[in-house]
Amino acid sequence: MDSDGTQDARGTHADRVPRPAGPPQVPPRPARAPGVPPLPDGSAFLTWLRTPRPEAAPGVWRFDHRPRPEVEPEQTPARQLLSGALIAFLCGYLLCSLLWNGYLGSFWQWPWQVLAPEDWVHGRAGDVGATASYVYAGLIFFGIFAFLGKIGRWSEIWQRYGPPAWRQNMPTGEQTPLPEEDPAQWNPLRAAGAVDAAERLGADARAGLMRDVDHARITRAWQGVRNGRHSLATFTGAVLREGAAACPHPSGARDLPGRLARHDLVTGQVRLGTTADDPRNPYAYRGTGLALGPELLGTSLLAVGPAGSGKTGAVVWPLAESLCLHALAGRAAVVVVGAAGAGLGPVDAYDVVVRIGNPDSVYDLDLYGGTTDPDEAAAVLAEALVGDLADPHPGGDSRRSTTVLAQLLGPYRAVHGRFPSVPELRQLLDGAPGPLAALRKALTEAGQESLLRELDARERQLSHPGDVGGVLADRVALLDRPAFAGFFDTSGQSRPFSLRALDHPVRVRIDLPRRGHADASKILARLVLAQFAASAAAREDRSLFACLVLDDATGVITPEAVRGLQRLRSANAGVVMTLRTLDDAPRPLRSPLLGAIGCRVALSGLTPWDGQDFAEVWGKEWTEARDVTDRQIIAETPAGKAVHMLRRVITGNAPTARAVTVRQVERERWSASELAHGVPPGHAVLSLTSVRGEHAPPLLVDLRDQGGRSGV
Repeated sequence: MDSDGTQDARGTHADRVPRPAGPPQVPPRPARAPGVPPLPDGSAFLTWLRTPRPEAAPGVWRFDHRPRPEVEPEQTPARQLLSGALIAFLCGYLLCSLLWNGYLGSFWQWPWQVLAPEDWVHGRAGDVGATASYVYAGLIFFGIFAFLGKIGRWSEIWQRYGPPAWRQNMPTGEQTPLPEEDPAQWNPLRAAGAVDAAERLGADARAGLMRDVDHARITRAWQGVRNGRHSLATFTGAVLREGAAACPHPSGARDLPGRLARHDLVTGQVRLGTTADDPRNPYAYRGTGLALGPELLGTSLLAVGPAGSGKTGAVVWPLAESLCLHALAGRAAVVVVGAAGAGLGPVDAYDVVVRIGNPDSVYDLDLYGGTTDPDEAAAVLAEALVGDLADPHPGGDSRRSTTVLAQLLGPYRAVHGRFPSVPELRQLLDGAPGPLAALRKALTEAGQESLLRELDARERQLSHPGDVGGVLADRVALLDRPAFAGFFDTSGQSRPFSLRALDHPVRVRIDLPRRGHADASKILARLVLAQFAASAAAREDRSLFACLVLDDATGVITPEAVRGLQRLRSANAGVVMTLRTLDDAPRPLRSPLLGAIGCRVALSGLTPWDGQDFAEVWGKEWTEARDVTDRQIIAETPAGKAVHMLRRVITGNAPTARAVTVRQVERERWSASELAHGVPPGHAVLSLTSVRGEHAPPLLVDLRDQGGRSGV
């Protein structure tokens, strides 16, 4: 049985061996799944699975999280607390000693003498009376110590340094839950009648045959059963037959070749760092792990920082690694775009690797996004070619370019049954007489009157000085280079990959030819973004989270791209992109871009003018300002003047009185100067927004503190 959303996926690891030509969009399933060496036992996996994951604020690493109060409690300094407790104990001991030895009289025994029987008071009752008197004295002394212990805050010492603190620091994952609460028992399956399947999965977990990806993948398949996409009998049969390896990913892989970040597939989070213990961070976040998941990436993410600030290594690659794990679990489809050698993971971590400009690449990129509609293909291609030239102000668009391309793509497809290749499209846009005449002749013979009118309009526009066809031809010429001769083929001689495959849990990496082809790389990046936005919004099954990871979005931010980002949230999709500076985006689009993005990351080394844009979008908050004023004390009496003179001789300073004024003021959460000069190396300030509208304020995060590595 296939996992949910993977039934029609085909192919994996395309760059390993050549394959015959054909147009499949996603890679074929291997004959058998690769072997997964079993763990010595399932204790590590069971400990990981049983570790509590309480609900928390957006961005908090929920694995073994211990919630903190919203407001920092006032805590007595340890030295003052211990000294006060010791003084209280000594006072209690002294008071009890004085009472016991009669130095303070016998008034404290008056209740005993009044209420106790006479034989007990005068000692005629033997051991019973003596014991009762000792009990009375013990109660009196206990009350004294209880009273002084409250004054000395002994209970606070117990909570801070006693067994409660020991239990709080103990790893909670070692506690075995009750059977009805144990996730290793697969109780939802038992409740639905699949007891045999639950027993098989539990046995594989205890034997060390199950890993976190297996658990997430089978859980995803079970959700398909609950939603009616699969039958219970098919699911049960697959589990009984294959155990933890049931419901496999189309590639057959059950894990990535290696992991660099720490992941928790139960919550879907990947840990990026630790929130700094800084006064500017809310107390509930200080010292907690900072993690992201699909519920946050669904609002898209933008990371801005100079080269070397950690955009790729600390942000992009952990997120890409997490999304690849989600794809193996049947939860997500991911497309990672970056320069070759940018550190986006090994080839084995992906199903499809498209190396544009590399003759060894087995897969090609579909220039038209797999669509057969000329108008849709024209809109996407126009965005890629001249989207950066459109007016970035409100109302600006690229409709003229879309119309020009549609006037050529429609007639060409009607005649040839396919869209033109890059050289053919360049000739048509240049207005070459031969190709246009041949196209006109074929349309005339086929009786395509409406398409002939389209072609006539295109030929009339060629003579106009403001025709955008020349600009389009110049941009297409950047792709019509010898290095790309074997790419963007439309004749069926290559294996083009299309982003229509987002309906399946596919892992894709696209390497752009940065060196020597910077302008072409920008066009291709805009093309992938436009195709992703169109394909993600057109999916029928949106249960899979679709994410595009764009390592460098320089030259990609266009008015249509910003509008596309705003539509992705409702399509269960998101984009992760990075910029070296906000200057890489047109000035009129910076505020709309930051407004459309839900998760914003400002890394160390930001420029003050970039910091100003972040400071504006993060807004202001009410804070408590304390103004301290020192004023000199003027003595009026001779004795006072003498004392002040003596104090000045001893301290070297004039006697002063300190006045403190507390008031509420509205200040920026993070100012441009703080973002530019107050973020340490290896740190970042980020704000988060979930798809449900929950917000996390700007947080200072140490990206170097990953909190360990996962390996279950």
